[in-house]
Amino acid sequence: MAPELMNRLFAERGMDAVLVPISATAGDLEIVVDGLKHMGNLDGFLVTVPHKLALGRQADRLTGAAKMAGSVNAMRREPDGAWLGDNFDGQGFVRGLLSAGHSIAGKRFTLVGAGGAGVSIAAAILGAGASALSIVDVEHSRAQALVVRLGAHWPDLARASDSPDPASDVVVNATPLGLRETDPLPFAIDGLKPDVVIADIIMKPPQTRLLRESARRGMRTHPGLPMLAEQIPLYREFFRIP
Repeated sequence: MAPELMNRLFAERGMDAVLVPISATAGDLEIVVDGLKHMGNLDGFLVTVPHKLALGRQADRLTGAAKMAGSVNAMRREPDGAWLGDNFDGQGFVRGLLSAGHSIAGKRFTLVGAGGAGVSIAAAILGAGASALSIVDVEHSRAQALVVRLGAHWPDLARASDSPDPASDVVVNATPLGLRETDPLPFAIDGLKPDVVIADIIMKPPQTRLLRESARRGMRTHPGLPMLAEQIPLYREFFRIP
């Protein structure tokens, strides 16, 4: 969906530019990115799952947000030829949640998925004033590592857990589960508060099985598209689009 939104922006601005999707396996990623960096007419590119963590290691420089996340979802060519990586997932998620009328400050959150997007979202949630954050990941060590990283900036607010905190005001799915209709739910929704907000960062399908099942139980839901839509102005600034 990013190419559609960005190409619309280019057209509105009368720019001779285009964003095209490129598919690369993990094994070919380094070769593909090296080739992209050598293209003289390429000003930058966006990065999606599952390559955000790997691309963080291929950037020449990282912004503060990208260093915090340890991953990137956007890279641009600097005037000296170096490649700068940034990550706007967290800002986009927070902006999207707030624009939908949900609160963050003083609220208890559970984040399911401590990958590239999840790390960025975790930092943004705490930066926006959340009172507590439980982090769940199939690799418990990855959740624990994120707790340690966050603790350097927000002591005692984050903890690793095996399942969502039943007292959570918001539970966020930052895993790929839900991209396919046959995927299992990323976490059990039974036992959560009736007024909990279930948020998903998956954009296609716009209504994942998780969101549908939650809505059937009367829970409030928040889809993934606002996270991307709220990143477009950030991309515009990052890529210096007039």
